[in-house]
Amino acid sequence: MYDLRHTCLTTWLNNGVPPAQVAEWVGNSVAFLLATYARCISGQTGDLQRRIEAAQDISGLAPEPEPSRRTSTRIRRGHP
Repeated sequence: MYDLRHTCLTTWLNNGVPPAQVAEWVGNSVAFLLATYARCISGQTGDLQRRIEAAQDISGLAPEPEPSRRTSTRIRRGHP
């Protein structure tokens, strides 16, 4: 029975369910849950790095640079 509980909790945690939510569902404190299951959580590093990079991306906040304004030179036929 305990093995099924352990499998369920590690599956939830490894699939991104927040520890606070898991702790609430199973009736544990977050501190106890993480003390027991933190070593079992794996495979989230890439997703977490992408989320951090997205949160730090401020490129959408800066105004776009104005395009350079070129003066057009018209060539008039028949005029020097």
